[in-house]
Amino acid sequence: MRAKVETAQAPKSSKSRATDSDEVVVRDVSPAAASPRSAKKKTGGKKSARKKSGTLKKSVPMAARMDRHDLYQKSVQGVEAEIDFIEETFQSLRGRKPTLIREDFCGTANSSCEFVKRRRTNHAIGVDLDQPTLDWGYENNVMSLPPSARDRVRLVNADVREVSKERVDAVLAMNFSYYIFMQRSMMIEYFRSVRESLAEGGLFFMDAYGGYEAYKECREKRKIDKNFTYIWEQAKYSPITGIMDCFIHFHFSDGSKMNRAFSYTWRLWTIPEIREMLAEAGFARSTVYWEGEDEDEDSDEGNGIFEPDEEGTADPSWVCYIVAEK
Repeated sequence: MRAKVETAQAPKSSKSRATDSDEVVVRDVSPAAASPRSAKKKTGGKKSARKKSGTLKKSVPMAARMDRHDLYQKSVQGVEAEIDFIEETFQSLRGRKPTLIREDFCGTANSSCEFVKRRRTNHAIGVDLDQPTLDWGYENNVMSLPPSARDRVRLVNADVREVSKERVDAVLAMNFSYYIFMQRSMMIEYFRSVRESLAEGGLFFMDAYGGYEAYKECREKRKIDKNFTYIWEQAKYSPITGIMDCFIHFHFSDGSKMNRAFSYTWRLWTIPEIREMLAEAGFARSTVYWEGEDEDEDSDEGNGIFEPDEEGTADPSWVCYIVAEK
């Protein structure tokens, strides 16, 4: 059932997704593997073969059993809150909710699927250059939708700069995916193509991140559940070019690891740079939506509410939305 995935020719040099790595580091925790001689002494003959087979089956490390796309969706994406923000902001600015969106750099099309679930009138187009990831998204996300909703998601294998023919209410570029365009000319080219894709009154939604900790070479850990920990690594940053190398690792409760499950090389753009390029690309205006502070004085977390702001705060780490109007 790949009929839902369209393919368009696109230059490899403009790949819209970062290169992924499948490196898996495994630490075998089975007693038999740790001490084969002692295990053999405890069991003998044909009976030992049956026990050994059972032990090996149980000792398959979690890193070898887990799916990196599923882990990514659980640890990185919050599509419910994301689509809430898009619909509420569109309603506030245009007096109605969007009915047709395009999710650029869509990966597994998780946001597109969340959007079409909301109402029967909603349709989504997901665009990405990585065909295997689109296939995964189709099999695991699109096919999980009710039958009536599946036909309202269309996945396109193409360069995001080459799909401007169909006019949509909103274009989404989330998870800092557009940072992959590291030259100003390439970014403006992309922004112009987005503007051409928007219907009258259309909006372009993107997120951005920064703060003085964003420039550090560091690793941050976050336990997702009892089974695995998400690790974000900022491995290398060049203050001259603004280009950085980042990785996502997953560590599991059995001691096994999935290192460099995802790898990214991108430019850490600033908000003023992004807004200047949006204006140069022809957008009428752009607005930054900044997250409010948690009421708990001891907390350094945001409250999840994003509102228009022209100042922001000098937080060590922040994530915001930028909304550009055609």
